[in-house]
Amino acid sequence: MKAAVVRVGGEPPEFGEFEAPTPRADEVRVAVVASAVSRLAYSRAMGRHYSAEESPPFVAGVDGVGRTDEGRMVYFTLPRPPFGALAEWSVAPASNVVPLPEGLDPVLAAAAAIPGMSCWVPLTVHAPIPPGGSVLINGATGSSGRMAVQVAKHLGARRVIATGREGPRLRRLTEVGADVVLPLGMEREALHERIRSEARDSGLAVVLDYLWGSSAQTILAALGTPPAPRRSERIRYVEVGAVSAADITLDGAWLRASGIELIGTGVGSTPPSALLRGIGEFLRALAAEQFRIDYDAIPLAEIGSSWNRALGERRLVYTIPPSESR
Repeated sequence: MKAAVVRVGGEPPEFGEFEAPTPRADEVRVAVVASAVSRLAYSRAMGRHYSAEESPPFVAGVDGVGRTDEGRMVYFTLPRPPFGALAEWSVAPASNVVPLPEGLDPVLAAAAAIPGMSCWVPLTVHAPIPPGGSVLINGATGSSGRMAVQVAKHLGARRVIATGREGPRLRRLTEVGADVVLPLGMEREALHERIRSEARDSGLAVVLDYLWGSSAQTILAALGTPPAPRRSERIRYVEVGAVSAADITLDGAWLRASGIELIGTGVGSTPPSALLRGIGEFLRALAAEQFRIDYDAIPLAEIGSSWNRALGERRLVYTIPPSESR
């Protein structure tokens, strides 16, 4: 079968031939229609993610949308190595497969699934938004952060405060539901005070952090420096990603003097059943609400020339046309 194959560790995948998978008794075989390159998929393919375990050669891709042997359109995630999602065929445990809502564009579903999961699961499992509570999203200009703005509003956030790099993408977040946008490039003390003010006035209850690093330190200092600027009972700070840096300096007093609870979300910190349930819920909401996400659909055969764009502002979704063998 045709697939995006990683043949050398740390090198990008290349378009070529790979053996087709045979499903086991507890697996579902999927004729893949579309698969997106999320930050997770990119990092695992390049051997840079903490959950990366595959040894070359293997097929890249961690999730996708396709048709089962019975003709059902489904979303699937975490296929059995070495058979990733960026191929004509893939196999995944039956527990990792959810039906695609009727009428939902499979390419849109592939583009939006992981960005949606990155915010839906934290906001429904780890840190549900209390009535009247507001949400701060750190790093909202990327695909996942932009989706988080929309999901937070959908789930009832009174206000959404979004941070990100100064520019048109930050300003356009108001079009998808952000009530306040704060450029991370502003002077640190000014950002510190704006965050304290917004937290106090809006009843901040949840922070979703896609960046970590210095911006996380500024936010935690603003929320944790006495007197705590909170109105909600607790402020749950959910670390989703570490785009800016892998570590921070954390002053213990920020936790002792406030209602901040630090939580992580991701592969390993959330039960698989909760992840799959959350993806299913998100896809149904996506079908109903048509959340916006910027993506480019590209034939899988062009993966070699487009892979270096995978972490750009627009999500790459690779499409796999049906072949005679399928």
